[in-house]
Amino acid sequence: MTLRSALHTAYPWIKTPLIASAPMLRIAMPPLAVAVSRAGGLGFLAAGYDVATLETDLEHAARLVRESDPPIRQAPVEKGVLPIGVGFINWGADLTASLEAIRKYTPCAVWFFGPVSQPDDLIPWAKQVRAVTSGRTRVWVQVGSVAEAVAVAEALEPDVLVVQGSDAGGHGLARSASVISLVPEVRDALAERGFDNIALLAAGGIVDGRGVAAALALGASGVAMGTRFLASHEATIAPGYQAEVLRASDGGISTARSTVYDRVRDIHGWPRRYDGRGVINESYVDAVERGMADEENRRLYVEETMKGDAGWGPKGRMTTYAGTGVGLVRDTLPAGDIIKRVLLEADETIKRLAGERSDTLLTLP
Repeated sequence: MTLRSALHTAYPWIKTPLIASAPMLRIAMPPLAVAVSRAGGLGFLAAGYDVATLETDLEHAARLVRESDPPIRQAPVEKGVLPIGVGFINWGADLTASLEAIRKYTPCAVWFFGPVSQPDDLIPWAKQVRAVTSGRTRVWVQVGSVAEAVAVAEALEPDVLVVQGSDAGGHGLARSASVISLVPEVRDALAERGFDNIALLAAGGIVDGRGVAAALALGASGVAMGTRFLASHEATIAPGYQAEVLRASDGGISTARSTVYDRVRDIHGWPRRYDGRGVINESYVDAVERGMADEENRRLYVEETMKGDAGWGPKGRMTTYAGTGVGLVRDTLPAGDIIKRVLLEADETIKRLAGERSDTLLTLP
């Protein structure tokens, strides 16, 4: 069975190549996750590092799935499985509480990310999720290096590896390569060790069909997108945040990787190997270029939260996590239209390149 057909067997409603929406903390809530799956992608609900509302959120998602018109197509053997996934930030998420919710609602996949110890801390998560769902919930793990990919494959044998490159928005490895080199090197390393059965999804800087076509050429079976879905109708996002995503351009210059955005928000649980990419604002400039102390920067950040949507922007202080592809995000659309547009552009790109290659071969001496 090819990786593409294996994915379609596991998730019968998907269109190919697979587009997954990233489990963006406090943004990827039931409306977005279900809308993405309804459109032929695979939507992920963000459980994050505090799973207190996970059962309530899954109940909400289950209700939206029941109300879907037309219904999300699933094979008879998958009855009782929610056609959405759940994303965990494992350095903080509680395994026992998470298992109770997963046992009750059985999402089609779990996405693990950010353990203190990679991959050791994920072994009980993978083992127990598979046990309580009789293997019906597939295991996805996000990695950011070849070494991580190999270690996770050997320890967990996941169904999917989300290979995140350095262009990604939000949190990722502070030291990593772009997907251009990372995905093919991971693919080769896994093949050498007999893990050809693990599907790869490319993540980081991919916001349109051209990026999807490139990811396929690199050896991925699909993509995971976060930044593009920030500008979707179903995202749970402040208007000021969304407006800043639409405003920003030249993402390699207008965004930066840093721990500043965690420090001003008083979030200190991330393992030291991680930082986060966001649009540069006054919080970043004051910390990195002006040497402002964290205490003062945090005080100003808290004051900024009182301004509402005016707190976002280059002269604001509110965090705008986004990847380097942010300059390609130019409009806000329903999630289903985003998927339709991206798949169409990917198909057109692949066909155009195939035609150009044929023309080139015909002219060779």
